[in-house]
Amino acid sequence: MNERNVSPWAWIPTVYFAEGLPNVLVMVVSVTMYMQLGMSDTEIGIYTGWLQLPWVLKFIWSPFVDLYRTKRWWVIIMQLLMGASLAGVAFTLNTPLWFQGTMCCFFLMAFLSATHDVAADGYYMLELDEHQQSLFVGIRNTFYRVAVIFGQGVLIALAGVLQRYWSDNKAFTWSLIFYGLAALFIMLWLWHGYILPHAKADAERPSSAHEVLQGLKDTLVTFVTKVPWRSFVFVLLFLLFYRLPEAMLTKMCATFLQRPASEGGLGLSPIEFGIANGTVGLAGLLLGGIVGGWLASRDGLKRWLWPFVCAITLPDAVYVYMSYALPTNLVFISSCLFVEQFGYGLGFTALTLYMLYYSQGKYKTSHYALCTAISFLGLMLPGMASGWLKDLLGYQHFFIAVMLFCIVTFAVTAFIKIDPAFGKKE
Repeated sequence: MNERNVSPWAWIPTVYFAEGLPNVLVMVVSVTMYMQLGMSDTEIGIYTGWLQLPWVLKFIWSPFVDLYRTKRWWVIIMQLLMGASLAGVAFTLNTPLWFQGTMCCFFLMAFLSATHDVAADGYYMLELDEHQQSLFVGIRNTFYRVAVIFGQGVLIALAGVLQRYWSDNKAFTWSLIFYGLAALFIMLWLWHGYILPHAKADAERPSSAHEVLQGLKDTLVTFVTKVPWRSFVFVLLFLLFYRLPEAMLTKMCATFLQRPASEGGLGLSPIEFGIANGTVGLAGLLLGGIVGGWLASRDGLKRWLWPFVCAITLPDAVYVYMSYALPTNLVFISSCLFVEQFGYGLGFTALTLYMLYYSQGKYKTSHYALCTAISFLGLMLPGMASGWLKDLLGYQHFFIAVMLFCIVTFAVTAFIKIDPAFGKKE
């Protein structure tokens, strides 16, 4: 029972920051770290791509999260364990088997983070009504992306500062950062243990192995049969391919900004990279996420679907321009990233709200986990191939290919159906 009147503002920002940070550490920060430690783009794409597997498969154990203990309990425990996995990365970086050790810790972190996602998203749907969900979707997405910018902006810049002014031992400086992140997650664990309300619908009930297996079966059956099979195919295609351009960009845009001009990149130092992503890029992201949530809560998702699609795809053209122009002015580069991040903040609102829309009804937590798992599969497979494709084509032709992939996003969006009233204030 909800014993205290706690505002969603007290926990949504920090819960979704905690949800986004492990994701960016595994999928983006690891890219820069392994690049600094001497790995090629092809190796980075393949090895770090596998780390996304827990987010793809999380629907398998999501019924267990639904049936055992409470969503609140899972959120808090996963944050404590993620702190331990971060400490594991920090420790293994300075050992002879640093690559194997960090990969194992990153994979453990990914598993814990995927479980945390299931619980946090389920808690969000149980604690808030439909209008609040629509209203706060921009806030949750914004702070999820704040975590992304914090990881690929502030942390990478901090690594650059440590490497320039303290030690040029890159493994040592990265271990210091991961020890600090472990401490941060301990603080988040303590905060959420205190502040998270006990949602009325988040009741604990005993479960058995049979119930968990039956729950998995029922989850899959009801997920597939929510709509006629032809419509379900379109839902599946939308979840898989809406973020196809992003899947190709995520890892390679980070290397493009930091690789030297002799390799086709912009040659930003870690400090400059952090400034460009962590200041101007963050401002664009915050504005895009908040505006997207406000528009959707005012007029409904259906009204703004196509503007959101344009927003998430068309700004990718800035990378095509930069790959040919190779600008050196940090202010100009940051402005380009502002445009791209603002568009992403707007466009990601559409995907999040559609997943909430499709997950309505019984098993909403598990159905949302299935939606996000399918979406992550759409990120994982292209992301694994992105380094190989970039090494094959070079940055200029690679970014042109990404723009062509935007056609796929438009195509899969054209066939989905949305209730015009969904998300709109009554």
